[in-house]
Amino acid sequence: MTKGGMESVEVFTSEGKGRGLKAQKEFLPGDVIFAEPAYAAVVFDSLTHVVCHTCFKRQERLHRCGQCKFAYYCDRTCQRAAWLNHKNECSAIKRHGKAPTENIRLAARIMWKMEREGSGLSEGCLVSIDDLQNHVENFGEEEKKDLRVDVESFLEFWPPQSQQFGMQYISHIFGVINCNAFTLSDQRGLQAVGVGIFPNLCQANHDCWPNCTVIFNNGKIELRALSKISPGDELTVSYVDFLNVSEERRRQLKKQYYFDCTCEHCKKQIKDDLMLAVKEGDNKPSAETVKEVIQFSKDTLEKINKARLEGVYHEVVKLCRDCLKKQEPVLGDTNLYLLRILSIASEVLSYLQMFEEAADYAKRMVDGYMKIYHPNNAQLGMAVMRAGVTHWHAGLIEAGHGMICKAYAILLITHGPSHPITKDLEVMRVQTEMELRMFKQNEFMYYKMREAALKNQKIQVMPEPSNETAPSLFHKKE
Repeated sequence: MTKGGMESVEVFTSEGKGRGLKAQKEFLPGDVIFAEPAYAAVVFDSLTHVVCHTCFKRQERLHRCGQCKFAYYCDRTCQRAAWLNHKNECSAIKRHGKAPTENIRLAARIMWKMEREGSGLSEGCLVSIDDLQNHVENFGEEEKKDLRVDVESFLEFWPPQSQQFGMQYISHIFGVINCNAFTLSDQRGLQAVGVGIFPNLCQANHDCWPNCTVIFNNGKIELRALSKISPGDELTVSYVDFLNVSEERRRQLKKQYYFDCTCEHCKKQIKDDLMLAVKEGDNKPSAETVKEVIQFSKDTLEKINKARLEGVYHEVVKLCRDCLKKQEPVLGDTNLYLLRILSIASEVLSYLQMFEEAADYAKRMVDGYMKIYHPNNAQLGMAVMRAGVTHWHAGLIEAGHGMICKAYAILLITHGPSHPITKDLEVMRVQTEMELRMFKQNEFMYYKMREAALKNQKIQVMPEPSNETAPSLFHKKE
């Protein structure tokens, strides 16, 4: 079954998983299998005034809709492009007196589109919204309560002159949003800025070690191959970050997406030994010591989160250093808890411009990640990029350039050459290559020129650390 630009994939029934997507031809790493515009999408409540409601780019100055005073756009072009989807919303917000939450806005946009086009197959869609899974029957008490609140709020917002939908159908739409919505990121892919429904992509099943990745690029979601895919192979994506032991990933998937993961990595607990590694050798720590250090790490991570929320970054650094002192004699180099602390320490120290210490932690973090993640993992690529920039700031030009090249090779596959973050990385790669040549010719002159160049700050100082990890693939209300 293929339709409108989707000739390279087909929907099939996957044993024990319901529907899935299958390749119709061969794909190589980095190939775009398909790009899909959102069926409907909205900006997060907290960012409605700093992100364009059409292209989802973060901008300094945005134009506000003169009618509802709620929607913001880059310019007239984005505003005109939005009108078809914003028209009903605009008058509903004026009538209602204020904009509802992102969930209500997304549900309303989906239903206005149905009102215009009918609920059958839209152009380029392999399945209709009606056919998407809603999992409402699997909801726990808390989720059912949230659903009732959403349905009530929706009915208050929904205009009486629009097509009316039954309670069961409205619940179906909220169920679809709950378990099928994708996170949209800003133009650099560094911050989650909105949420959308992409019916074709919803058909891709989960695997903890997938053969595809998903990236938001230029207003569309792209499904990209991570490894060689043969005709007839199922196309899979990962719904959760791999950096968790299999039991924890399975628990997360069951809680959020209502299925038991039976992928190879979960069944055989592949890489769990690395993520739980302890120091080997003559002084191997006792099970009791390991347990104590893990508990100490968990407690420290909670304190770190609190300190980061309060913006007390020197306290974060102190907590990380104290934790690392306890972890280093006991935990192995690839242990999850050690890697989490190294990641936070390197990010916060970079922000505080303590680059040498940050570079040391970043190097250890990247060495651990390389042993755990798929070689073409987007999160690995981003971590290596950050580590490369940290090394550059620390004046470690050879190591910095090497990491930037490594990150560029990964991001070419996961994000593609046209993605803004890959373009930024290419500029850094060229710059550090030139600096490395100069360094090898004359170290003294290199440091003199570097001092002058730093005043112009060609490579960006690290942004303020955020409490968010990189945007996750699926949008899920916790």
